[in-house]
Amino acid sequence: MTEKYLRRMIDGVKVAVIAVDQNLKTTYANTAFRTLFSQGKTRGSLGKLTGCAECQKNCNDADGCRGCGLSAAFEDAFLSNREVSRRVYQRVKQGESVHEVTYTLTVTPIGGGMCMGTVDDAFELEIARELQTAKNIQQRLLPAGKWAGGKRYAYAYIPCRDIGGDLPDVYTVDGKACGMIADVSGKGVAAGMLSAFVKAAYDKSTPSPAQAIANLNDKFKELNLDERNYVTVAAVRIDEDSITYSMAGHNVPILLKTAGGVTRIMLNSPPVSNWFDRTNYFDDTIPYKSGDILVLLTDGVTECRGAHGEMFGVDGAIKTLSYSKTADDFIKNLETNLRSFCPTPLNDDITAVAFDL
Repeated sequence: MTEKYLRRMIDGVKVAVIAVDQNLKTTYANTAFRTLFSQGKTRGSLGKLTGCAECQKNCNDADGCRGCGLSAAFEDAFLSNREVSRRVYQRVKQGESVHEVTYTLTVTPIGGGMCMGTVDDAFELEIARELQTAKNIQQRLLPAGKWAGGKRYAYAYIPCRDIGGDLPDVYTVDGKACGMIADVSGKGVAAGMLSAFVKAAYDKSTPSPAQAIANLNDKFKELNLDERNYVTVAAVRIDEDSITYSMAGHNVPILLKTAGGVTRIMLNSPPVSNWFDRTNYFDDTIPYKSGDILVLLTDGVTECRGAHGEMFGVDGAIKTLSYSKTADDFIKNLETNLRSFCPTPLNDDITAVAFDL
């Protein structure tokens, strides 16, 4: 009876708690611990209870577990019979994805061949878990297929942080392939939230890229954000023999590869923002022929910096496009060239969309 009430008390504690025996098997995990690690188990190996991505089947005795901070903390507590605190770095599996988490584990011997472990900064771990969930949601906002309106396309999306501020989108209106690429101000979580707004607010029902951007600008103003928040956009509609395009503050040109070379397409206009009371956006048109390649980029591509601070630039994108035979070929070549050019961590999101015309 006493044990039943003790379990209820531990379950009511907001701190994540587990009880572990000398074989490093968990005999009990409270509700906070099960919720934190999303595994739902009360007993078993440490690997199973935390969702360890390294090794669960042979947890505690496999080669992959050597140096595991989680197991080491309990081992040290049992050997010294003293309280031990360790900073644990662990790769855990959540659903189909794997991500890294960091937390502080305090292990206290409680007698009877048992130790109690508590996660002291569970809030930090919870944030990491929520960020992974947000990352998974953002991945679902990306284009799902490889064809739209009879046109084959490919894209690259490489966020510099877990959550990115770029947004590529490809869709069909009246049987015509349409593409949009947006770059929101800032980075990280705030930028990710704004890019999700753009995804929801962008009008994909209108055939006019300029009207779609104008409608987005109207909805953006309703957010009443300050002047530090804005969105640059490049949008296109691909007709039978021409491309209709519009741009909002997007200083990276649209690139069109033809038999005669690569054409840079620019159109000056303000970004989507609260900077002006009234903003006008315009459509323009350029012809193309079968076999051409159309490319939309964000400045994360052109402003990607090399080892000595030099930028990849529009010229780097043009050079890559010049020897690429298809849209998919260009995206693969671009990713390879950027990773080779920029060995250091990225300082901005990298996004590109390419169409075979």
